[in-house]
Amino acid sequence: MPLVLDSTFPHGWQAEVLTSRPLILPAHQFVYPALVEEVERGALEIMIRPSVGAGPFLATCALGFAGDDVPSGIWACPDPAWICAVAGGYAYLIDTSDPARWEQVAYRPVTNVTVVAEHALLVFAGFHSLLAWGRSGQIWETGRLSWDGLRITAIQGERLLGLGWDMTTDRELEFSVNLKTGEHRGGGYLV
Repeated sequence: MPLVLDSTFPHGWQAEVLTSRPLILPAHQFVYPALVEEVERGALEIMIRPSVGAGPFLATCALGFAGDDVPSGIWACPDPAWICAVAGGYAYLIDTSDPARWEQVAYRPVTNVTVVAEHALLVFAGFHSLLAWGRSGQIWETGRLSWDGLRITAIQGERLLGLGWDMTTDRELEFSVNLKTGEHRGGGYLV
């Protein structure tokens, strides 16, 4: 997947993805996650300039997986102070006004990031389920929708539609998720 730069939501920061670490490092640097070995190898380096709070800082986001099968890039969040940085499927949500405040999406890897502007959500897909991030943080997480791999196919009003693989029939089955609650029907994981 190519590097994504999505500014759908209004945001109070400017960000530049760097091709390498600057020779002269800025006064403020943050590494996400803080305790990781060899974070620089393949890391996503982002120079972030918030409009309020902290001054400019370098965000170094550890790479999850190398390759084009998982997303990498930056997304504006429903909260204008926050930025979402994804490095090889590892998703970091960072408060640009206080960069010490951050969260990592539990899916390792995130296989897709979907912007649902009309509901002010970022929806993160993993191999088995979905997680939604709104203005106040994580809003919901679905139960298991697939044995291995799922696809979002459409947003229709209050519902997110997709396909999840069912191991017992070896085919994809449709699922539907309520965008407000995360309640779901269908999918390819039936117990």
